[in-house]
Amino acid sequence: MVDPQPEIGPYLEAAAQKSMRITHVLETHVHADHLSGARRLAEATGAPVFFHRSAEVRFPHRALEDGEEHEAGNVRLTMLHTPGHTPEGISILVTDHTRGPEPWFVLTGDTLFAGGVGRPDLLGDGTEIRLAEQLYDSIFGTLLALPDHTEVYPAHFGGAVCGKGLSGKPGSTIGFERRFNPALQLTAKPEFVRFVLEDLPPQPEAFTENRRRNLGWE
Repeated sequence: MVDPQPEIGPYLEAAAQKSMRITHVLETHVHADHLSGARRLAEATGAPVFFHRSAEVRFPHRALEDGEEHEAGNVRLTMLHTPGHTPEGISILVTDHTRGPEPWFVLTGDTLFAGGVGRPDLLGDGTEIRLAEQLYDSIFGTLLALPDHTEVYPAHFGGAVCGKGLSGKPGSTIGFERRFNPALQLTAKPEFVRFVLEDLPPQPEAFTENRRRNLGWE
């Protein structure tokens, strides 16, 4: 399960209906827009919670390395460290061996959206420019290195405030975003950084508290 919401009942029910077990609870980053259901799901299933090793999480979890692979039946999950929205952000590249040997899609968390990219200003404390530069490297150096046919499934779509300009479509492809995502047309890092930091909507007051609680600072 990737980025579970607080209400875990539907996940347990879906697994039971298919006579399957939830063995991995993966967080693409420490969320700010909502309280995570990761710990509740881990307690209910016995599955460990996984974060990138740079996450400053204060509850039991397992640390992921860039490039680390996990096999789950016919599926391979490859962890890509894609910081920028947050320092610990990851994207998860998914290969379904029943379909083919090449990766099929990528779960991009809050790094790359359909129509937008993650906002790098949520941590404050003067980290905005550094995170925006990391976001550029994650997108142009890692995600856009994937084949154009790779499907993209982000954590949010239109209406979310974790980025700007998000499409109402919940998915896309690397090739479509390469051609039509406004942020991805700015191939020079200074222009990209300036673009992603300007005209951002105000950060909701709950974001700081949500992130604190999702880190386990209680």
